[in-house]
Amino acid sequence: MDKGGLAMLDNIKNDTQTRMQKSIDALRHDLQRLRTGRASIALIEPLKVSYYGTDTPITQVANVAIADARSIVITPFEKTMVGPVEKAILASDLGLNPTTVGMVIRINLPQLTEERRKDLSKHVAQEGENAKVAIRNVRRDALHQVKELIKDKKITEDEERRADEDIQKYTDRFVKDVDGVVKLKEDELMAM
Repeated sequence: MDKGGLAMLDNIKNDTQTRMQKSIDALRHDLQRLRTGRASIALIEPLKVSYYGTDTPITQVANVAIADARSIVITPFEKTMVGPVEKAILASDLGLNPTTVGMVIRINLPQLTEERRKDLSKHVAQEGENAKVAIRNVRRDALHQVKELIKDKKITEDEERRADEDIQKYTDRFVKDVDGVVKLKEDELMAM
């Protein structure tokens, strides 16, 4: 058994944890953008507006703030950007209708219906399943890399078994994290 094999094993474990964490982060980011009826800047962050011919995030051409639990206020930095910001909001698939007074654009978020909440809850569960699949794919890749090390005789069978157990522990922990993130979002949806 050479030291290089142990170092490679540590790299595999660290890479596995990093990639699994990225799956959790991506899930959180995707769910954050999900419209729940509660005002959130994350709802409009992905929207782009044409600013001197360049697609630019709304947050870079306007001040975006939460006025209250159900409304977002957008104040463009330049008067010429009021129209393009309105158009970007209307053109999005969010189904929002902005109201403009002077340079202030207000977005009121309507209450979600029970049916829409259930649909969103199913979507959240599906996103959670996708994250779990991604985590399991990371596990599969890591286990394959460990098998390659044993095949090349860079680690012992005991080290392989310990690595497999560690990788399974990471998988279990991150799958549990996915369940927690999904439950939190579903609770938020149903609490409206």
